Amino acid sequence: MGRNKKIKVIIPLAGKGTRLRPHTYSKPKPLLHVAGKPVLGHILDSIKNLDVEEVIMITGDMEEQIREYVDNNYDYKTAYFKQTEMLGDGHAISMAKDEVRDTDVLIIFSDTLFVKNIKTDIDEIKDYDGIVWANKTDTPERFGILNTKEETITEIEEKPEKPKSDLAIIGLYYFKSSKQMFSYLEKAMNERRTSKGEYRLADAMALMVEENHKLRAVPIGDWLDTGIPETMLSTNKYLLENGHNKTIKTNNSIIIEPVYIEDGCVINSSVIGPHVSIAKNSTVENSIIKNSIIGEESRIQNAQLTNSLIGDCAEVIEKEKSLNIASNTIIR
Repeated sequence: MGRNKKIKVIIPLAGKGTRLRPHTYSKPKPLLHVAGKPVLGHILDSIKNLDVEEVIMITGDMEEQIREYVDNNYDYKTAYFKQTEMLGDGHAISMAKDEVRDTDVLIIFSDTLFVKNIKTDIDEIKDYDGIVWANKTDTPERFGILNTKEETITEIEEKPEKPKSDLAIIGLYYFKSSKQMFSYLEKAMNERRTSKGEYRLADAMALMVEENHKLRAVPIGDWLDTGIPETMLSTNKYLLENGHNKTIKTNNSIIIEPVYIEDGCVINSSVIGPHVSIAKNSTVENSIIKNSIIGEESRIQNAQLTNSLIGDCAEVIEKEKSLNIASNTIIR
């Protein structure tokens, strides 16, 4: 029997995004563009088929940019809590306890994009207390790792030196009882169970498993990471090749699809693509660009760019290289 209970969604957004600097000095990591919209937009789109009662966002610096984007583009009921001390994702999630109360809860980490209808998994939760979506990885030492018996999680290891499996936690979780989840999160924090000095949701789930609560490991299928420049570009490529593509009328230019060129852009005498995203109101003239992401209101002139991330309001003039430059930067 399908579940019809409304769901509250928690999205921790407070991370500094240090691996994506210099872009995250002036913009929160979830607002960086990939395949035609901010990462946060892709996340919010992925839950549109769920019966979402409220989206709760745990923010850090530059919260006002998050609020402005969500208010202008979505009609979810929202709540915001600002994490002023970076004490880990477990601490961030705990801040939503009073807002969530005792509803079903879905938790999505902000650099986790996925291509799957998770509603089907939620509807089929059966006698499990929760779901942890996972994916096989070639580098299990970088992730929280699940050990399972059939689909039931038997052990959770946080970035183990000698992993017992290759099944990585991707940062997507569902709990039938948020009250139960928060009680174990509180217990983990009271017992000061930490990973590298930070409180983690994985530690709370490990306690649940130790006390025989049933958590189900479910494969996610396509898992797209946006945590570092290289994975931003590979995720951009994947999304463009799988339906997230768009172009506009250009002037004396060649467009090699797939690309995503947002409204308001001007493209003159250039070759664009494949695998290029250009955010709104940018101008490209006499340039060749491939496998790159260009931010809003940027200007690219007489340049050849590949494998590049260009921030908002940047200027790149007469350059031939791969670049990773911040917003409001001029490169000549």
